[in-house]
Amino acid sequence: MVDRDLNVVVLAAGEGARMRSARPKVMHAVAGRPMIGHVLAAAEALAPARVVVVVGPGMDEVAALAAPRGHAVQARRRGTAHAVAQARPALEDAGGDVLVLYGDTPLVAPETLARAVARRRAADDPAVVALGFEATDPAGYGRLRLDGGELAGIVEAADADASDAANRLCNSGAMAADGALLWRLLDRVGADNAKGEYYLTDAVALARAAGRRCAFVEGPEAELAGVNTRAGLAAAEAFAQARLRARALEGGATLVRPESVHFAADTELGRDVTVEPYVCFGPGVSVGDGATVCAFSHLEGVRVGDGATVGPFARLRPGSEIGDGARVGNFVEVKAAAIGAAAKVSHLSYVGDARVGAGANVGAGVITCNYDGFAKHRTEIGDGAFVGSNSALVAPVSIGAGAMVGAGSTITGDVAADALAVTRAAQRAVEGGAARFRGARRRAAKRG
Repeated sequence: MVDRDLNVVVLAAGEGARMRSARPKVMHAVAGRPMIGHVLAAAEALAPARVVVVVGPGMDEVAALAAPRGHAVQARRRGTAHAVAQARPALEDAGGDVLVLYGDTPLVAPETLARAVARRRAADDPAVVALGFEATDPAGYGRLRLDGGELAGIVEAADADASDAANRLCNSGAMAADGALLWRLLDRVGADNAKGEYYLTDAVALARAAGRRCAFVEGPEAELAGVNTRAGLAAAEAFAQARLRARALEGGATLVRPESVHFAADTELGRDVTVEPYVCFGPGVSVGDGATVCAFSHLEGVRVGDGATVGPFARLRPGSEIGDGARVGNFVEVKAAAIGAAAKVSHLSYVGDARVGAGANVGAGVITCNYDGFAKHRTEIGDGAFVGSNSALVAPVSIGAGAMVGAGSTITGDVAADALAVTRAAQRAVEGGAARFRGARRRAAKRG
């Protein structure tokens, strides 16, 4: 149900110079999803009436990800208050509360955001509620200043004084504010500070000067710490992976060596799934009940059916479906292909742009030759068909149900149901040929 009294502004205009990257900072991924994607997912779990993403000039990639939500452009980066003000045309008439989030804080949980919104709506009616955390190392963070347990102000790191050094209660940047007051407060924010910028954090002191109370909600440091460097990105990834592994275990999966398994944010594992060590799940993977993913396999954009077995050393690429009870074995690559129920592709094969029917068997070293240098073509392998080892199926081609392809064949035409296709040359034995060959080699070696 939509909360019509809640609107969200996500600040994503920062260049992220410390990332040393040509990409916008918020587009760097954690658990296979851009950081801003995590923030938007957390915000939308609260079902807000409107979401506006503030981007910088030329950030088309961020704006595209923000769609179909609204977005505004901060043409000149003049601070966080100035950034929030760019969302004013879209939200000023909306009323209710405004929740301000940052696109580089990817691990914040919806429950934490919900606590901030609930505190803003408490009976004492605080004008601003900041989200803070106790930092292990507070250097570089702004601090929340308290007065009798209430939020008295927020000081940016560049403006902190000696009295702030012992204060470990840090500002995450996120805050929930009374929307009826917020825009008036932003009009009064000045730039008399070390950086000459318009700080959103000044809204707290301005609200108190106007006779309104302010408050804070404390959350876990790992959730609320922003990502500013590659090291920070690695730390966020580590926390996200720990959380995803815990979720998988709680959901009934067995992780043989949990710390070695890499998940994407959207990985779905059924009950009684077994995941062996060093498996990597990219985005868009679901694994059915009772399936096994063996060691050193990589899956992305694939659905694995109930009771199927994948790997070890298998690569399943986007657009693939592995049927119930199917077997995709060691050093097999599957791309944009459907492997039918109980079918087997067991060893050293490539199946791309294809359908393998139920109960079919694809032997070792079989490849579907799906690309002619200009376009991709499909291969159809019928139910119960058998394709012998080291065969090449040159697409477009169809192998009928129950058909057989002899090992080592190159198939360029369709094979009818229940037919046998063999293209290899007839075998010929030369009596004594091996002995004569060895003798000739020995004589040549003596002459040399």
